[in-house]
Amino acid sequence: MKKILAIVLAVVICIGWYVSLAGVGSVEPLKDQIKLGLDMVGGVSVLMEAETDLTGEDLKSVMNQTQLVIENRVNEMGLSEPVVTIEGENRIRVELPGAEDADSAIRMIGDTAQLQFITADGNVILTGTNVKNATAAAYQGDNPYLLGTYTINLEFDSEGSDLFYEATKKAYNGQVVSTTNYNSNQIAIILDGQELSAPSVQEPIPGGKCQITGNYGSEEASNLAALIRGGALPVTLHEVETQNVGPSLGMEAAKVSVIAGAIGIVLIMGIMVIAYRGMGITADIALLLYVLIVLWTLVALKGVLTLPGIAGIILSVGMAVDANVIIFARIKEENESGKSLRVAVEAGFKRAMGTIIDSQVTTIIAALVLYQLGTGSVKGFALTLMIGIIASIFTAVVVTQLYLKLFAESKSFGRKPELFGLKAKSSMKAKEVEGNGVL
Repeated sequence: MKKILAIVLAVVICIGWYVSLAGVGSVEPLKDQIKLGLDMVGGVSVLMEAETDLTGEDLKSVMNQTQLVIENRVNEMGLSEPVVTIEGENRIRVELPGAEDADSAIRMIGDTAQLQFITADGNVILTGTNVKNATAAAYQGDNPYLLGTYTINLEFDSEGSDLFYEATKKAYNGQVVSTTNYNSNQIAIILDGQELSAPSVQEPIPGGKCQITGNYGSEEASNLAALIRGGALPVTLHEVETQNVGPSLGMEAAKVSVIAGAIGIVLIMGIMVIAYRGMGITADIALLLYVLIVLWTLVALKGVLTLPGIAGIILSVGMAVDANVIIFARIKEENESGKSLRVAVEAGFKRAMGTIIDSQVTTIIAALVLYQLGTGSVKGFALTLMIGIIASIFTAVVVTQLYLKLFAESKSFGRKPELFGLKAKSSMKAKEVEGNGVL
């Protein structure tokens, strides 16, 4: 079973690296899947301040709520992994990697999105808080004038459903006396005081679902649906500072960092083979799998790779090798005490586990603190560091141990400790005789 598992693992590593570098079918290469941060691709960084007299816990609660609303909005807009952080007591910084139109993005972030449905007599029948969902879709009806346009499909909560049904029924039956510029059978949809649409009611609409039709394009309908879903900001924000970040410096630094990381990994792998021979080869196999795990986990978590994140990956590579070095040192000690290669490997791993777990757990605690209290790029560093530590424990404990035990138990390699940088039994006996000489 160990042989089969070792072969399967080697095949998985080879396939994993091929897919990571070249891609296969619908699976794109890693370089096209990893999302890059503001410091690498450029974008918009905007600092906003809340206009409020609240203080203490009330202010903190409002700012946390505002942060969540803004995160929801920019995510709905399809912007690439935004970073929304609270600075000080009443300021919020929003970083939008890949954003091209700074003014448009800022308007959409700060928009209060107060949606109202108003009948012709001026009564507000429901608001955006009654809207359960809003999505954009291509028009599917029979009206030839609307073919090729997009609609906003609205779904109301239970309260909004009843209110909307009663309003459409009154408008349809002519029970509304117009006191505005609208006809009695119209219901105006108002967003922040501006009319979006004022459709005529053709029949009472039960069920809590309706559709806004008009001459909407795909992008316009999607943005409007996103604002409606986002809800209203609990406070008014005004722009304090805006920065357009260019990607040239970040991309150049990223290339240098990646090259430096690759050179570092190759040098580490070479040094491990020179210093530990066969044991170094097993460590290199584990290291290859380790890099794959870290990068693909980052993709799976939809993490954003920043320059500090690259630094975290490179640092964790060194920590992964450090775990193997501890294990090999223990194996050498067991071997020098006169144990065979197989027994030395078994005992060495048991002795090293406590030290490895203790050192890695303390680092994970530090990374967790950084992730919880840090902002933006600091969180990116902490995330990649945590992923790297967990991956290093797995590869050192499972992968390195699997291959080392397999080699130690084999007839070809198990009887030749020198292939693993260890001393043969004959040399150890000679050392004992030399030590027991007569003066």
